[in-house]
Parts: sequence; structure tokens; C-alpha cells
Amino acid sequence: MGLILAFARVLFLTLLLVWFADAGANNGYKVFNVKKFGAVSDGKTENSKAFLKAWTEACRWHGRAMVLIPRGVYILDSVLFLGECNGYMAFILKGVLKPKRSLQTCDQWITFRYIKGFLLGGGGTLDGEGYKYWNRSDCLRNHNCHPLAISLRLEFIQNGRVSHIRSINSQNAHVSLFGCVNLNMSNLRLSAPGDSPNTDGIKIGSSEEIQISKTRIGTGDDCVAILSGSKNIHISQVQCGPGHGISVGSMGGKGSVTESVVGVTVKDCTFNGTSDGARIKTWASSTDGVASNFIYENIRMMNVGNPIIIDQDYCPYPPCDMKNPSRIQIKDITFNNIWGTSESDVAVTLNCSRTVPCKNIRLKDINLFHGSGGSVSSLCSNVRDLELWSASSSFIDLVAFDGHG
Repeated sequence: MGLILAFARVLFLTLLLVWFADAGANNGYKVFNVKKFGAVSDGKTENSKAFLKAWTEACRWHGRAMVLIPRGVYILDSVLFLGECNGYMAFILKGVLKPKRSLQTCDQWITFRYIKGFLLGGGGTLDGEGYKYWNRSDCLRNHNCHPLAISLRLEFIQNGRVSHIRSINSQNAHVSLFGCVNLNMSNLRLSAPGDSPNTDGIKIGSSEEIQISKTRIGTGDDCVAILSGSKNIHISQVQCGPGHGISVGSMGGKGSVTESVVGVTVKDCTFNGTSDGARIKTWASSTDGVASNFIYENIRMMNVGNPIIIDQDYCPYPPCDMKNPSRIQIKDITFNNIWGTSESDVAVTLNCSRTVPCKNIRLKDINLFHGSGGSVSSLCSNVRDLELWSASSSFIDLVAFDGHG
């Protein structure tokens, strides 16, 4: 009798757990499983309609709602998950998402827009299968081309978190933020080959209070690109490589629009085998603008092409109009405790505008050597109020100084 009662008790508890799971009692969330809306995880069936049905129902729920994507491989066309919703939204990806074959006609794959209170996580993977399309894109030569799809685009998200998501082989950028406020991103893994075109890790534009931490990024373009309109961006414990480093800009290439990036902190990061490290870039013949209040500190460089570089003659697509200097004012920039190896003989380049010279640039405890073991040098032009300080005799010398410091 005791055994029967024990078995009955276990069966009751099991049924109770199933009932709670079905009712959505998951940390207070009501769960909307995409499979219950017709999604098929066979790696062949296109599932956009099923995903959108699940999202629509979850968005209508008055309370905390979770769209759940169980393990398996799901094919998705370009899809927009649109708010505003009636409660906090979670999108929990445990499976793998792959794009529909015809996705190259779109410039965005998975987009979340107008959501207040949002969580994206679950440990799943976005596989953009970019290797199928990179060699078909001519955007490096033809600037009127139709760009390939960004894997994940977050637009006008307020109070959100993105964590424990992997993105591989994005066709274009892995993640793009626009108009977001108070977004925390952590424990991401973003990867594409070093020679893949335009595969930025995270692009940030017109967003503020963005935190990126504990993340590994290896791409064919910038690990993180901070574009105009961004404010108070905090990046820490990021491992970058391969790629083009963590870049502010490029700025000043948008016609008559005044551009600004204010308040960037990059700390406790590692750059390994990147073409650039801490980089600020503006177009020559640019529009007006400002880039100010940046701190780069506690950064390790491992065989980096240009560990520290300010380039106000940025020209990725020659020929460029170099007659008129950049009108972007770069000021109040600190580089502190940066060490490691440089692949180039010039480890620090401060190439500023002769029209609006850089102001208040501080270099403190910069200890960089050539990867072959030799010494390195620096170049400085058009800098006012340049402060150099080091407690180490290995602080690199500034050469070709133009007298504006």
C-alpha cells in the first residue's frame, strides 16, 4: 500500500508540474510555446507565421509573457516582432534559427520594435548562414548595393536585457541597436570569419545607457561600432578578435546632419589579432559634430595592428575628398593602462583635424611593444592640451609632434 501511495503521489506531482508548465507558471510568466502555434523544428519548414501568432498572443497578455522556442532547428523569413505590448515580454530561444533561402532580398532578418520591458535569452543560436551570400555581395565596391540582412535588430527597446545568445555567420552585422534606452547585453557569443565583409558584432546608433559585458566577439568588421546619436555606452570584459576593434564612428559622413557621440567607457577588455584596438574615426570633409568624454582603461592588446588610433582622415572607399578637414570636434579622451603588443611600428596614432584640433587627450600608462619584441613609436598631429603621464620607463615616445600639444 505504501508503494502505491508513493507512486500516486509522484504521479500527482508530475501531473501538477505539467499543468503549471502548460499554464505558464514559469517565474511568473505565461508561456506561449511556438510549437503550439504550428512551428516545426525540422530545419525545413518556414515558421514565420507560427512565431508571429505566438508573439501576437503573448503581446496581448496582461502580465509577464514568454515566447518559448524549444530545442530544434527553425527556418524563419524576415520577421518583425512588434510592440507595444500589454506587459513585460520575454523571448526565450533554446533552439537554432536559420534564415529562409530568399532572405538576401531583405536587409533585416529578426527585428524587435517598440517594446518596453524586454528579455531575449535562452542559450540558443542565430545562424545567418552568411557564407552562402558574402561572395555575392558587392557592397565594398558598389555603395548603391542592396545590403545583406542584419541578423538581429533591436529598435526603440526600453528597459531590456539580451543575454546568453549566440550569433554565427551573420550575413551583415550580428546585432544592431537603434533608438534603444537602458539595454543590458551580456554573455553573448558573436562570430564570423575575419575575412567576412561587414559582419560587425554590435552596432549602436541613436541609443543611450547601453551596457555590454562578458561577451566574445570575432568578426570581419568592428567588434563594436558606436555611431552617431549614442550616449553613455559602457563596454567591459569584452574579448575582441578577429575584427576591427571597438570603434566610435565613422562620423561626419551624413550630409548636413550634425553628429555626436558622448560618454563612452571601454574597460577591462582584450583585443587579440584585430586590425585596430581603441579607434575613433571621422570622415574628412565631414559635417559638424562632437565626440567627447571617452575613457579607455585596463585594456590588453595582443598583436593588434593599430592599438590606439584617432583617424580624422578616414577614407574606407578611395578616392575621397581630402581637401576640407573634418569638422568633428574630438575632446576629453582618456587612454589609461593599455599594454601589450602592436603589429605596426606606430602603436599610437593621433591624427586630428587641423580645423578643429583634438582637445584634452590624456595618455596614461601606455606600455606597448612591437610583436617582434622591439620598440614602437607614436604619431601626433593637431592635438591641443595633450597630457602624458607614466610611472613606467617603457612609456612610448611621441614622435612627429606638431607643436599643438
